[in-house]
Amino acid sequence: MHSSPADDQTPYPRQKSEEQWRAHLTPQEYHVLREAGTERAFTGEYTATETAGVYSCRACGEELFRSSEKFHSGCGWPSFFSPLAGDRIIEIEDRSLGMIRTEVRCASCGSHLGHVFAGEGYNTPTDLRYCLNSVSLRLEPTD
Repeated sequence: MHSSPADDQTPYPRQKSEEQWRAHLTPQEYHVLREAGTERAFTGEYTATETAGVYSCRACGEELFRSSEKFHSGCGWPSFFSPLAGDRIIEIEDRSLGMIRTEVRCASCGSHLGHVFAGEGYNTPTDLRYCLNSVSLRLEPTD
């Protein structure tokens, strides 16, 4: 069964109370990051962005993905084929919505980022698609 980060008892390094998260995040950010919500497809600010830089967790600032691993999947959400480093994210089985998926969370604060899918035939080095919510990320441009 899928649980939100708010239900998780894992001791994350950058843990806060739910009241602190609510004060720190906008209502939409809180819904996606802390309640494992999903923004509507093709509405996120980073869906088509090609700006060079590093994508960090919007909740805690942990650097998670680089623009060099971002690709246009056509799915409606920002897609990456690899995280910055494997220890920056946590993958959790998600059996919600009548399907089996793999949820992606920030390893630093436990916030929900999106899901990862394998074997979809994208021409990428890993054949993985980290399908993430724009509202879960913050881009720090390098140029």
